[in-house]
Amino acid sequence: MKQAFIKLHIAIILAGFTGIFGKLITVNEGLLSWYRIWLAGILMLLILAATRKLERISFRDFTRTSLAGLLLGLHWIFFYGSIKYSNISVGVVCFSLVGFFTAIFSPLINRKRFVLSELLLSLLTLVGIALIFSFDSRYRVGIALGVISSALGSLFTITNERLAHSFKSETATVYSMIGGAIALTPLMPVYFYFFPVATLVPSWADMGYLLILAFFCTVVLYMLQTQVLRRISAFTVNLSLNLEPVYTIILAILIYHENKELRWSFYLGLTLIILSVVLQMLQVLRTHRKNAGAAELSMH
Repeated sequence: MKQAFIKLHIAIILAGFTGIFGKLITVNEGLLSWYRIWLAGILMLLILAATRKLERISFRDFTRTSLAGLLLGLHWIFFYGSIKYSNISVGVVCFSLVGFFTAIFSPLINRKRFVLSELLLSLLTLVGIALIFSFDSRYRVGIALGVISSALGSLFTITNERLAHSFKSETATVYSMIGGAIALTPLMPVYFYFFPVATLVPSWADMGYLLILAFFCTVVLYMLQTQVLRRISAFTVNLSLNLEPVYTIILAILIYHENKELRWSFYLGLTLIILSVVLQMLQVLRTHRKNAGAAELSMH
């Protein structure tokens, strides 16, 4: 469990850089996400082929992983759209609603009972987001895109949790990326029709940033996340990922001086979000210790 939490927070730190790259890379959100998922899939494929760890899966299993990849690609489009229509801080904080959506979606999809504690902690996050919603009307479009991104991110993690119990982390990651890239490609002409771009080829600087984003903040990040999901629930992973805004906002303040754009309500909302994460982590650790103690007693 300790190793799982360490891996989870390494993944969160890597995730914290994704918003920064969303600002650094000049291509629009659709093209950015499309390149990211293709590059991540190809890089992962090459790594597994070189190390002889690439496993074959059935067409049915490939379809399952492709669905997860498509959800991921769509999540990225709305996430980067949120950043580009508002700013980094607003975009990443909206991502905190993933925990709220997971508390709703996970019981419905997995046909389980709703957990009261998860709903209450999610409502605390929701109050934090509501405070941030009110801080500036200029960012309403970005906030709306961020909410959609959170819903899609929640569905991806719930789907990925199922894959984690059926495949090795690297197998689930590579086929999700490749399958998601293939599934997303036919949708891109429709996207470009409504949101045209001057060129489909990024600049050399953008391509460099995309490669770094694809490897460290995608391949490494999602392999860690898939490993973590074997020991920790999707809800806890998603709620813990709410710490991502903390790391990203610090970077955004240092690099882009975004603190000049943010008001007191933003920081109050962010405090409530951090509080919900801390309470959830304490609850998980307490439950784990209780279960470990019960298991030890049963052995005697």
